[in-house]
Amino acid sequence: MQSRRGFLLSGGAAAVAATIGLVRWSSLRAAPTSTGADTASETFQVVHTDAEWRQLLDANQYEVLRHEGTERPYSSPLNDEHRPGVFGCAGCKLDLFSSTTKFDSHTGWPSFWRPLDHAVSTHDDHSFGVLRSEVHCVRCGGHLGHVFDDGPKPTGLRYCMNGLAMNFTPRPA
Repeated sequence: MQSRRGFLLSGGAAAVAATIGLVRWSSLRAAPTSTGADTASETFQVVHTDAEWRQLLDANQYEVLRHEGTERPYSSPLNDEHRPGVFGCAGCKLDLFSSTTKFDSHTGWPSFWRPLDHAVSTHDDHSFGVLRSEVHCVRCGGHLGHVFDDGPKPTGLRYCMNGLAMNFTPRPA
């Protein structure tokens, strides 16, 4: 049999766990849908209306680039792209990453240890109840993915990008 004290302690612990769960659940439900960047603090060289973005991008690209969607892991052909070349923004064609910085992170998304100079910007992403660094294109603000600090040397960074947000242009080695 459980003592009154044990009952009260387990009830209190359950209440705390429920409160934490409710806070996390409500923060997920309250997460705003954005246009892929903190547009209040940034301006972009390439700007289109929502209708224009819908015409320029296919439905999946639109969801990723303009509404911070994420493609299924291992679904992008760019994950297996190993030729010399450049990965660019599917929204505005800005060159983002060199193939020389691409590596297999075993996460299911194209990963890079460094972007090209002046190609991407980051901002805090509080969605899903955790703090992450969202990566977006500096020219159009399109959402590309996230950057993490568990990558290889020399930077120690892993730019985990959505293949749908990029295109690939082969270049001679």
